[in-house]
Amino acid sequence: MKAMILAAGFGTRLQPHTNFMPKPLFTIAGQSVLDMLIESLIVAGCESIVINTHHLAGRITGFLQSRIYSVPIFISNETKILGTGGAIKKAAHLLGDHPFLLINGDIVTNINFKSVYEFHLGHDYPVTLVLLNDPQLNSVSCDDRGFVKDFQIAEKQKQDIGSQDRYYTFTGIQVLDPGISQWIPSERFYNSIDAYRRLLASGESIKAFFPKNTYWIDIGTESRYKQACIDQMVPEVFRQVYGKVPPASIQWHQLAGDGSDRKWYRLSSGAFSVILADHGIHGQRETSEARAFISIGKHLYQQGIPVPEIYLHDTLSGLVFLEDLGNVNLQQQFFNDNQTNVTKLYETVVDQLCEMFVKGARGFNPSWTYQTPRYNKQLILEHECRYFVDAFLNDYLGLDVKWEQLEDDFFKLSNNTLKYSINGFMHRDFQSRNIMVKDGRVFFIDFQGGRMGPIQYDLASLIIDPYVRLPFVLREHLKNYCRNKLSSIISLNNEMFEKGFQYCSITRNLQILGAFGFLSGKKKKLFFRAYIPPALHMLSNNLSNFFGNKQFEPLKKVVETVVGLFTTKKINSG
Repeated sequence: MKAMILAAGFGTRLQPHTNFMPKPLFTIAGQSVLDMLIESLIVAGCESIVINTHHLAGRITGFLQSRIYSVPIFISNETKILGTGGAIKKAAHLLGDHPFLLINGDIVTNINFKSVYEFHLGHDYPVTLVLLNDPQLNSVSCDDRGFVKDFQIAEKQKQDIGSQDRYYTFTGIQVLDPGISQWIPSERFYNSIDAYRRLLASGESIKAFFPKNTYWIDIGTESRYKQACIDQMVPEVFRQVYGKVPPASIQWHQLAGDGSDRKWYRLSSGAFSVILADHGIHGQRETSEARAFISIGKHLYQQGIPVPEIYLHDTLSGLVFLEDLGNVNLQQQFFNDNQTNVTKLYETVVDQLCEMFVKGARGFNPSWTYQTPRYNKQLILEHECRYFVDAFLNDYLGLDVKWEQLEDDFFKLSNNTLKYSINGFMHRDFQSRNIMVKDGRVFFIDFQGGRMGPIQYDLASLIIDPYVRLPFVLREHLKNYCRNKLSSIISLNNEMFEKGFQYCSITRNLQILGAFGFLSGKKKKLFFRAYIPPALHMLSNNLSNFFGNKQFEPLKKVVETVVGLFTTKKINSG
């Protein structure tokens, strides 16, 4: 028993993802579809497997060379793509003189390949096609005796024909006698459907095999690939976490997201629940947001930092299943609790921030990061200063502020921020909506922007947070509390800590306003508009309070102008 897996195609319906990743190497829970098919064929009793390649052939070859299988794997590379029929003809010498299985390399299924093969051996017809009923894809006609009559029948043709034939979907699984090659021209592109039509026209017959109670899906489109991942991963994550798949149906509830394009869901059944973060498909080689989320999240969890446990994930599909931390975040707790409890809760947050700063840096791999490997000058200038100018001042407010007007201030700000940085692991979006409160404990989420950088930045993010608008007394208390806590863990220069905090407060505030402008204007997420005025006033106050009259004058003037526009209601504050 031998088999051939078709893996040469371009995957055009999955572009642009397949420009970087061949479709058979798309993964589900980290395992490629190609690997799944090979393992299933080996279990079925295959003694050797042929895989044809063309598009991104090197990636498939490299993958196969990295694996060790218990049967030989042969590669039939096509310098020009030959189609299914041409691929069979070219690889005929590898497939031998016995019936062989032929399988599309883009299907996910639990169909028993051994039973299909044995069914073929039990009749005298040269081809067995595995068919099933998928109303969205049915196009193969069969008679009531299970013989294939024709292929690729469109809905209108079915109505015009008006026959008693039934219509099915071809699964991409088939068994062929070696003599099928005589119906295929040599050395050129040829579709197997054309060969089958020639075979039928000659008086031969094609037998259909109808599997029962089986799972099958092709991953030819984004939606079908994502569905295949969900179908396989949802039962598996409940098995891993709770030891079984819930007996009752699993309910999906979409959660409200914030600024990210990710989609969040709570999957629950009775007392069982997990969270699903859908980052979207990412087939490119560079680090994606999903990869950073997974790598950094696992690292922090292993270091004992209070982050949700990641149960199951697939980097390419962007699906990440993680611990359910409930619905209450620090912002909600701030407005629903008394001042004493809020102060104690914020002190706990600062305690854990200091722990994350130190422990998160141990064994941290910069290759995990998204955008830049560390908090550096490039990030400050492009993702904070220029973000403020382009997304907030010009795009959102409609001003015409030139980068050159503020360039000197921004270079001075970036240089001094880095000069006074006390570096360890930084979260980079450490604000109240990214801190969950469950059973009296705090947990940190949205850590995908983590990298090596200054703790003063995370502290500033927490203290100047426009979502809660902490009173001045509490802000000062938390800053001093953090300095004392940090002094008990590492050797600390107090002047460096204070100056770094001041500069980081400004860079963080620029980033906040850039993000609010982008999300409110470009993304039409109007929720953020209400927080622009407090963020703007915090920036204005800190520029005045932290720095003398001769520092950052151009930036101060721009900020004062914008504050005046909001004050006189010439701009809608939301």
